Amino acid sequence: MFISIKQGFLVMTNRRLVSLITGVLLFAVLLPVALSVWLSHRQAEETFMNELDTFSRLVKMRAEKVAAQGKTALRHLDSFQGEPCSPAHLLMMRRASYTFRYVQEVIYLNHNIPQCSSLESGSEATAFPPPEKVTNDGFRAWLTSHNDLGLTQYMVAIGTEHHIIMTDPQSFIDVLSSGSWPINIALIGLNTKRVIASNSQAPGADVLRQVNAQHSVQLQASNAAWNITPVPEMGIAIITWASLTPLETSWLRLLAIWLPVGLLLSLGIALFLIRILRRLQSPRYRLLDAIRAREIEMFYQPIVALGNGKIVGAEALVRWRQRDGGLLFPDTFIPLAEQTGLMPQLTKLIIEKVFEDMGPWLSAHPDQHISINLEPSDLLTSTVPTQIHTLVTQWQLAASQIALEVTERGFADPATSMPTISALRAAGHAIYIDDFGTGYSSLSYLQNMEVDIIKIDKSFVDALAYKNMTTHIVEMAKALKLAMVAEGIETEGQLAWLYQHGVQYGQGWLYSKALPKERFIAWAERNLEDHTT
Repeated sequence: MFISIKQGFLVMTNRRLVSLITGVLLFAVLLPVALSVWLSHRQAEETFMNELDTFSRLVKMRAEKVAAQGKTALRHLDSFQGEPCSPAHLLMMRRASYTFRYVQEVIYLNHNIPQCSSLESGSEATAFPPPEKVTNDGFRAWLTSHNDLGLTQYMVAIGTEHHIIMTDPQSFIDVLSSGSWPINIALIGLNTKRVIASNSQAPGADVLRQVNAQHSVQLQASNAAWNITPVPEMGIAIITWASLTPLETSWLRLLAIWLPVGLLLSLGIALFLIRILRRLQSPRYRLLDAIRAREIEMFYQPIVALGNGKIVGAEALVRWRQRDGGLLFPDTFIPLAEQTGLMPQLTKLIIEKVFEDMGPWLSAHPDQHISINLEPSDLLTSTVPTQIHTLVTQWQLAASQIALEVTERGFADPATSMPTISALRAAGHAIYIDDFGTGYSSLSYLQNMEVDIIKIDKSFVDALAYKNMTTHIVEMAKALKLAMVAEGIETEGQLAWLYQHGVQYGQGWLYSKALPKERFIAWAERNLEDHTT
């Protein structure tokens, strides 16, 4: 067999062998170049479309934010108990128009007929027609030119039975593109296919026909890439688009460079792209993307008075939602954030989320509070106190309704942590020492930092039956006149021991695990109702 193969090779002339080798060589050189160009074009196109999709999501978040603010304003206006269109009522409507950023005008209706507004004590406007959309939570919506100024400008109207707020449609799309090419935006009514707002020439009929109330659509038409994102709850679709010219120009430039370069440059670029891809898939960049996309979620665990089980507040606990729907706990990604310098951005988002989630509830329950955990790195600047002060003012809360939890590591270097902690405490925020007894336990910092509350770590609560360290912690807190919160209470026996020894507050699965916003509020309302009957 080997002899026959050798003979076959010998039959081939030198010319044919050279031709075969040359063909293989050309194929080996041209294929990687062609493949690199193809992959580069595909990657450029995906990046282009992903940026368009990301921008669409930002516009959607903006539209939802504007609509949510309008609903909040309407709930506030509907709480008025006095005579309609009285001076007090007019003042309340004007204050709402002034306070809520995206509210241009407030109108009071009686049987859909405008009676007065934040601009006029009386109204001559005609009756509102039936709403074009009723949201799942009962709010009515129109695109209308009703006003008392004689203008024909269309406004988005969102209303209840008696109040309507008017919002400039441009507010829904007031988002700047940070990409390397211009991106256009338009809001379209899902039912009417009518353009509500646009920052450029409105999309053509061929694109509007692609609007689907159920699914997002990406397409290329008229030398542009289009992204259509429906928002059924609001009865609108968000259309973003950008010219394909920058993409085509970029691809042609790369093609002109890579074809003459050959295999060496092709391989070098391939290695470089692989390195970049691996870097983008690193844990740091995944966390950064999650922060930018606001995929970080907040859960809330009730804190109750041990004497009667009544809720006094809650601890905000951060979770990272994964693509498969699972949740990562902070002990997994907080160290990563600290090591990679992402902690300031993460803390900023956490604080924003807490106020977004719990601002209305805290405003309705001034005797309740939410505690937010801070890491040692958060105490190195004045950013956190400034942000909290701004949000407390914005939501019209008492400073005492926001407490800050700092682990003992945060007190390890008083020279750096003292200014921030002092500023927070001076502003009226209670300071908790979290996980007390597990870190840099020291009487000196307890005395010097003038903290308010210590949280007894769950490990000491679990050890009540066979260790007496918890007794010493309790006595130390009593001597320093500090309130105490016991973590991880799971049994009636633990509750009884802690209460008998003077621990005032506690949290744990005996009462409730950490809950997402809606479930926490429902739990808290039931608890408060049980303690008022």
